[in-house]
Amino acid sequence: MAAPAYLIVTMHITNPEQYKQYMAKAPEAVKAAGGEYLVRGGRHEVLEGDWQPHRVAMLRFPSYEQAKAFYDGEMYTSARKLRAGTTDYFNMVLVEGVAAPV
Repeated sequence: MAAPAYLIVTMHITNPEQYKQYMAKAPEAVKAAGGEYLVRGGRHEVLEGDWQPHRVAMLRFPSYEQAKAFYDGEMYTSARKLRAGTTDYFNMVLVEGVAAPV
């Protein structure tokens, strides 16, 4: 069984009205690719280090390959275009998770 993969995102939204257009499209692209949101905004605090994200999101996909296919896919590429100019920064990292023990 493949290990799950996670997209970890930090962002600072500067144009919330236009960002809503991205958020209207991104979840359907995530779902179509077999992904799910684990974190989308919400309360957070830095416990160690200098990291100061304004907003954090985390998504889980069944595999690294499915997460890459989501990111490179037509649906999410289209959604990303709607996000252009709506954030001061948008950082995303893809990381492979730990395969569950049998």
